[in-house]
Amino acid sequence: MNEIILEFPLQSAFHTTARLTTGGICSVSGLSFDDAEDCKVCVTESLILLANKGFRRARVAFSGEKGLKIAVEGTNKGEADSRNQEDEISAALIQALAENVVMEKSENDIYKIVFEFGLTK
Repeated sequence: MNEIILEFPLQSAFHTTARLTTGGICSVSGLSFDDAEDCKVCVTESLILLANKGFRRARVAFSGEKGLKIAVEGTNKGEADSRNQEDEISAALIQALAENVVMEKSENDIYKIVFEFGLTK
């Protein structure tokens, strides 16, 4: 699969669009229904986490030959929200559901979350 990229304002109204797109890409990639559902949760939680960190835009990139690799990145940083407990829950969900999770940080703030699905099955 070539890389598929979505870029959009990081507003809750766009989360449904990101989830639906993720579901379609998971289907084309041959992921199981359960993996596709987990992947949609991880994309949504990544968007919530980045919005809480103050990012105004998001870039979601899908790629992979075997399985699916997703990179969710925040851009256009603004004022951060102080929902640390929610952020910890979002991060824990992503870690629990996805494979090979990497959370890239700058000045102790997460700005990019990369994870994979369908590699070990």
